[in-house]
Amino acid sequence: MAENGGDQQLHQQQAMEIDRRVESEESGDEEGRKKGTIDELSQNIRLRGTGGNPSGEPDTPVDIDAIILDPEAEDVDLNHCRIGKIEGFDVLKKVKVLCLRQNLIKTIENLEHLLTLRELDLYDNQINQLEHLQTLKDLEILDLSFNIVRKIEALESLTKLKKLFLVNNKIAKIENVGHLDQLEMLELGSNRIRSNRLTKIEGMQSLVNLQELYLSHNGIEVIEGLENNKKLTTLDIATNKIKKIENISHLTELQEFWMNDNLIEHWSDLDELKNAKDLQTVYLEGNPLQKDPHYRRKVILSLPSVRQIDATFIRF
Repeated sequence: MAENGGDQQLHQQQAMEIDRRVESEESGDEEGRKKGTIDELSQNIRLRGTGGNPSGEPDTPVDIDAIILDPEAEDVDLNHCRIGKIEGFDVLKKVKVLCLRQNLIKTIENLEHLLTLRELDLYDNQINQLEHLQTLKDLEILDLSFNIVRKIEALESLTKLKKLFLVNNKIAKIENVGHLDQLEMLELGSNRIRSNRLTKIEGMQSLVNLQELYLSHNGIEVIEGLENNKKLTTLDIATNKIKKIENISHLTELQEFWMNDNLIEHWSDLDELKNAKDLQTVYLEGNPLQKDPHYRRKVILSLPSVRQIDATFIRF
């Protein structure tokens, strides 16, 4: 009876593991869908690596020789194939997108011949260091979210980088990104950075192509330091200690402005946003001016392009 109970528990654990993996793949990361669906090759490799048995050992790396690569392929997607090492990809002469999500890779290596690469996706692996990227000078998108990277480094040659994703790692300091003047998106959520303590906006001067900036839940008192960030489309400075909307009249491309839960009390402050002709969304709830009984009407009159105030869309 004890043996049968043990078998039943094992089957339950295996079923839960399968459900978890399916949920992880299907729920998931919207950015993970940007490269398209997994091709038949990667599905076959997944089955061949487990002998066709879904209850096989999930942490045993697949033999890289089992993967047949098309030298002419431009988009290579090997998501969740239990690849343990980056190797054998030098046959790819035209590859632009290489997706190695949810594998067992521990080291970034053997990529020096992929000079045509534009996007490298290593999301959800076991990588602990940014390294060996210097030859990928045309890389535009790099995703190392959900790894164990501790330091932002080795990006000196990636001057064409537009999007850098480092969510859920062990990074304690924002550094070595000042030279990335083409950068449009930097994601550093769920790291060890001492957030919620920023008191000043600074160090943004070189990020002239930045489009989205999120600084909510800090101790910022003054909006400043954004003189060179004229391409911002989203500015989130909610839940700070800001008393005045200022120094952003030059942000003419702004589409979303999140300013809720601050200390704004003067309606004249909204004049700073009048040059943003495509402004669609503003969050101002949680400020003293929200107590005005004509709050929504006054926002509409001040910013006629706006289509959403706080969480509610405007009805015309």
